[in-house]
Amino acid sequence: MTLDPADWDAFRETAHRMLDDMIDWLESVRDRPAWRPVPDHVKARFEAAVPRDGSPLDAVYEEFRESILPYPTGNLHPRFWGWVRGAGTADGMVADLLASGMNAHTGGFDQAATYVERQVVRWLAELAGFPAEASGILVSGCSMANLVGLAVARQARAGWDVNEEGLQGEGKPRLVLYASSETHGSVAKAARLLGLGDRADRRIPVNGAFEIDTAALLEAIRADREAGHHPFCVVGNAGTVNTGAIDDLEELAAICEAEGLWFHVDGAFGAIAAWSDELRDRVAGLERADSLAFDLHKWGSIPYDIGCAIVRDPVVHRGAFSLIAPYLSARARGIASEGATFGDLGLQLSRRFRALKVWMALKVHGADAIARSVERNVGQAGRLAAMVEAHPRLALAAPVALNVVCFRWVDDRLDADELDRVNEEILFRIQESGEAVPSSTVIDGRFVLRAAIVNHRSREEDLELLLERVAAEGEAVAASTT
Repeated sequence: MTLDPADWDAFRETAHRMLDDMIDWLESVRDRPAWRPVPDHVKARFEAAVPRDGSPLDAVYEEFRESILPYPTGNLHPRFWGWVRGAGTADGMVADLLASGMNAHTGGFDQAATYVERQVVRWLAELAGFPAEASGILVSGCSMANLVGLAVARQARAGWDVNEEGLQGEGKPRLVLYASSETHGSVAKAARLLGLGDRADRRIPVNGAFEIDTAALLEAIRADREAGHHPFCVVGNAGTVNTGAIDDLEELAAICEAEGLWFHVDGAFGAIAAWSDELRDRVAGLERADSLAFDLHKWGSIPYDIGCAIVRDPVVHRGAFSLIAPYLSARARGIASEGATFGDLGLQLSRRFRALKVWMALKVHGADAIARSVERNVGQAGRLAAMVEAHPRLALAAPVALNVVCFRWVDDRLDADELDRVNEEILFRIQESGEAVPSSTVIDGRFVLRAAIVNHRSREEDLELLLERVAAEGEAVAASTT
């Protein structure tokens, strides 16, 4: 007995239909709603008991077509600008099929997957401006990449061997990490998981452009040293989650060099701007980081899930994670001659073949085409902001540094709290209509609409439609509340 198909020809026929259907689904993405809620009767189907006996693949596939495929988040749709979620590509879809077919364990060893990931990491380091000898690893996303970078920072700048001695013990100072108040929550989670705790995670205020206040940062470092604490790392943002703000990375790099601190950059989506000659100056200083975390499933348009951590010093990177069991040791010859290459660079030993879809995307499209898509999105954000400023019922809520536009429907006849309620209702109505998916955030205590543009399928008319709907719904909601 095996788990292989009993009838390979029948399986092949169904599998071909699946692939054809998914190609059709991608091709027709613009024709569907940007989002639709999952009906209660469909949700109820997922309460069924565990299957003890199997069903024909055709029947299971039909259930997928009926209950799963029609209800995605919607991030493939050209009018999805909620949060920063990439739109994926057709070649990425088939690359994942190929990778799953190979079912490679990419902890290392002498196999093609190991060399593909090494090549991909080298390409990504080069595109970010890091030296050729830099180390790196592909992970599930930027949350994990931040954890990797900060774990290396902790080992490198603690002043003692954290791997050997841990963080506890008499005479050990508190390690302190610095990041702006706009920094993504994954950094706070990493601080907790690394044993630093919230009290050692200093959040520095921002200026009017939502960039870290470097004078306040320097004062915090000075005060912590005077208190007997041990500052060890500064996190810079290349595109904050709320507004897309970019910290002054050049200045942060200089501060870290002068203060002997590790410089980590969270470039979840903004790091991809470094691939563009037109946009690279906006993230200048990123290439001076000791470690960099970023996603490829956002602006890289690679299907979920894939992020990358790059570390300038390969020896320090390996030193933070290497823990070789005898059965994983490199051998002089044979399949284990490469050892656990990537198991030494991150938390996981068992890893899927994520590198293939990046390798294929760069081979099929080239880095320049991806960079042009990024440039187009930045241009669209600039034009959206200009349309907002020109509209009598709309107002920008924050500067547009890159690709995130935060704005608000306004009316002098309503107070601030009433405007909060109107803007929230606008959001609900537009999302539930299926016409578009913006998201929201809170800026200066006020509810605002937010368009995060990382979609390679978006067109100018899509953004015009968004503003038309916001303006129309705003008037309708305001009329019903006054």
